[in-house]
Amino acid sequence: MNPPSKGHGQFLDNILIHKRREITEAKATQSLAALKAEASRQTPPRDLAVALNAPGVSLIAEVKRASPSKGWLAADLDPARQAQHYAAGGAAAISVLTDREFFKGTIQDLRAVRAAVELPVLRKDFILDAYQVYEARAAGADAILLIAAALSSSSLQSLRALALDLGMQALVEVHSKEELLQALALPRNGSPLIVGINNRDLRTFKVDLNTTERLRPLVPPDVIVVAESGVTTPEDVSRLAALQVHAMLVGSALVTTADPKSAVRQLVEAGRRSVPHLAAEPTQRAQVIS
Repeated sequence: MNPPSKGHGQFLDNILIHKRREITEAKATQSLAALKAEASRQTPPRDLAVALNAPGVSLIAEVKRASPSKGWLAADLDPARQAQHYAAGGAAAISVLTDREFFKGTIQDLRAVRAAVELPVLRKDFILDAYQVYEARAAGADAILLIAAALSSSSLQSLRALALDLGMQALVEVHSKEELLQALALPRNGSPLIVGINNRDLRTFKVDLNTTERLRPLVPPDVIVVAESGVTTPEDVSRLAALQVHAMLVGSALVTTADPKSAVRQLVEAGRRSVPHLAAEPTQRAQVIS
């Protein structure tokens, strides 16, 4: 699997072109009315904000088959089993890639994970349309990812508002000061604002942990902050934990290891060690549904 575009700086643009085609195809397969009906039958969403606000630095562990920059990571991945390993290792929430073209995921991966664990589940995709928000809820998602770089201010606000209306939460992803200010201007609508600082530039796919170091001081204390991308070791966790982020989202490092449960546990413990009074306490997270 090659990167999504040969043109430097055009990766995201090319991804969004494909995504709009996917949305059109999905709408032709299942009507919005049918999705709304299915969404209304789901059990109430779990609270992602509460999970991420737990003491220490929480971990969002990602179910991810491939990436545009690295190609296939785990072609034979069993999403449900992987999520169970994450939960057993102490993850606070599960992120599921559902993008088909570049991450080789499907909405069925999300459904499988939802049935396998009790943790909050985040749909990670390039969400551009209300149809995808209803699709996420119909599949059992508790939260969705909204990427500021992919959306106008009005679209970002309306899609987040729709997610909240459906009982879900939104992780608003930013990479620059301008995008962060766009996110911070969103109405709270009675729900905590969750901002993800992506250390990967989606226009070039380059990763720089300094992105979190640069943007974190600009975020007010009432906002939940998630560091995304580039976290692979306990040392990375410690480095970012020093910035007082609430959580980290980790994907590639967990799907390429032979022991994801232990890998999650090591990262979780590194996060707990960043809070002195928690360092000696045992980790307690939601358990797996057998």
